[in-house]
Amino acid sequence: MSYSPSDSLPFPAAVTLDDVRGARKMLSGVARMTTMAHSHHLSQLVGSPVHLKCENLQRTGSFKLRGAYVRIAGLLPEERAAGVVAASAGNHAQGVALASSLLGVRSTVFMPVGAPLPKVAATRDYGAEVRLHGQVVDETLAAAQEHAERTGAVFIHPFDHPDVVAGQGTLGLEILEQCPEVRTILVGVGGGGLAAGIAVAVKAVRPDVKVIGVQAAGAAAYPPSLAAGRPVAIDTPATMADGIKVGRPGDVPFRLIADLVDEVRTVTEDQLASALLLCLERAKMVVEPAGASPVAALLGDPTGFEGPIVALLSGGNVDPLLMQRVLTHGMAAAGRYLSLRLRLTDRPGALATLLGVLSVADANVLDVGHVRTDPRLGLTEAEVELHLETKGPAHCAQLGAALRDAGYTVIDQKASGAA
Repeated sequence: MSYSPSDSLPFPAAVTLDDVRGARKMLSGVARMTTMAHSHHLSQLVGSPVHLKCENLQRTGSFKLRGAYVRIAGLLPEERAAGVVAASAGNHAQGVALASSLLGVRSTVFMPVGAPLPKVAATRDYGAEVRLHGQVVDETLAAAQEHAERTGAVFIHPFDHPDVVAGQGTLGLEILEQCPEVRTILVGVGGGGLAAGIAVAVKAVRPDVKVIGVQAAGAAAYPPSLAAGRPVAIDTPATMADGIKVGRPGDVPFRLIADLVDEVRTVTEDQLASALLLCLERAKMVVEPAGASPVAALLGDPTGFEGPIVALLSGGNVDPLLMQRVLTHGMAAAGRYLSLRLRLTDRPGALATLLGVLSVADANVLDVGHVRTDPRLGLTEAEVELHLETKGPAHCAQLGAALRDAGYTVIDQKASGAA
């Protein structure tokens, strides 16, 4: 799905190219100029050059350091003295923590009670005082804002501030320098700070380059907002991509995206999982689901973008448990798992013979269930349930055919998750 914003929205620009260039000077020696890597696999898939901007290799593992540092660096001395506070389940927390430490500012970060332990530990290691509060981000956000009102600490919003947008926009300047031939830039969109900043920088220098935002279909607040001409909140956003799981666009980035971004597309959870798996297997990149959303857009519509293309991998802070689930889901979506239920003659060595057939067919057996006593079975029958790792849909079909050719009765065959 896609939505193209209207050309007639007369919103003034809250952030300019000069702001982005100023932010870049401020970030010199702080944020890395991350790698631009050519993807041979994706280039073959889409039929034009595809490059990956690897912001997952940035300090703290995401682009968030850029905006957080610029925002905090711009505080007045008395504001710095009062400290800063933020609410985040992950990337913004770490960006604020490191930026504050580098600038000598005291930081307090509120995180949900269920935040992944590695992200909590990393935020503390970067120097923030972490307070766990609330079961959902809205409760955590309310606690952080109450803390700001009570103590005078400055609340650092993750996307809805011109300084934050300008900091994220420095990525746009880097992309143009590293890939001057680029025609399309794909970037994940949550609240919109990253896409807005990149669009400000890119459109001012190269108005011919398309900037396309990508949202998870279950958390896509921008299409209805752009249609309405104002930020619109959606109920209960749901996606594995926590980094772009935002229920309402920010006021500042919304105006810029409405003016400057060419299109906002949505991707499915299956596409996100497949994209994360592809990044790991083919690009050798650990990327979180939100960071893989531009690659998911390419998988969903391989011929829908003018090349050369730059896909921004915005972050790599993925919880190991989520990574395990997402990879399993991605492999299932790609037809890499197969569940089989079949019957065989119950005699010594029958199961070993069956496994031998699968071995010759180059299937990896993950789990075996063997039922010998069941009213549905004849006296000489046994039923076997198998969970296999395969090479894809064609291999699944070959396995079913090989078993039938060997004389086995396949009762059920379907793609599945790992056992």
